[in-house]
Amino acid sequence: MSVKIYGKNSCGEIIDVKKPIIQAFIMEKTNSDFYNILKRRDIKITVLNKQEFKSLFQGNHQGIVLEVEDYQTFELKDILADLDLALNPLLIMLDGITDAHNLGAIIRTCEAGGVAGIIIPKNRSARIDGVVAKTSSGAVEHIKIIEVVNLRNTLETLKKSGFWTIGTHLDAEEEYSSIFIDRPLCVVIGSEGKGISRIVKETVDFNVKIPMAGKVNSLNASVSAGIIIFDILRKKKG
Repeated sequence: MSVKIYGKNSCGEIIDVKKPIIQAFIMEKTNSDFYNILKRRDIKITVLNKQEFKSLFQGNHQGIVLEVEDYQTFELKDILADLDLALNPLLIMLDGITDAHNLGAIIRTCEAGGVAGIIIPKNRSARIDGVVAKTSSGAVEHIKIIEVVNLRNTLETLKKSGFWTIGTHLDAEEEYSSIFIDRPLCVVIGSEGKGISRIVKETVDFNVKIPMAGKVNSLNASVSAGIIIFDILRKKKG
C-alpha cells in the first residue's frame, strides 16, 4: 500500500528525512527546485499540465504530489523500551479522533510541544494518510505514532510502567493547570463531540478540564491538546 502526499511543506519534509519515494507528480512550470532534487535522486517524475494535474489530484496540492509507502506505526512496548522515564516524558493518547484534519493538527502540535509519542486506537481513529500528513505540515515525519488495540489496557500498562494517566473532560473537578510535571505523563484527548469514552474516563488516574468563559462549551480537539501540551512545556522550561 502507498500514500500520496500533497503540498510543499509535507513533500519537503519527506525529502529532507530521505523517506523512500515511489514516484513524484509535478505540475509543469512549477516546483523546479523539487524537480531538480528528485531528478538527482533518480526518482520517477511525471510532469503533468495544469488540467491533467487537477483532474488527478484534488485540494491544495501546490503543484507537487509524492507517492510514498504507508506510514509505519510503532508498538507500545518498543516505545517504552526506548523512553528514559527519568526525563518525565509526555505521551498523548487520542480517543475517538476520526477527522483527518484534526489528527494532522494534533500531530503538528505534539511535535512542536516535545511530545514523545502519540497513541491511537486501531479502530475509531483517523488513519495516517495524505490529508493527515499535509495538515501536520510535515510533523508526522518527526514523531512516533503508536497504534494499540485497547485504550483501557494500554492505560493500565502505562500505569505499571510508571506513568500517571490524565483524562480531559468537561465535567472534571480539577483544572488542567493542576497537572504536575515531575513524573512521566500520558494525557488523553477526546473528540470535541463526545469527549473521552466512559471506560477511559474511569481508568485514568484523574480527569481535568479547560475552564471556559464563552457560551460554547467545547473546544476543537487540536486546540485543547495545544493548551495542555504547551502549559506542560511551559512548566518544564520554568
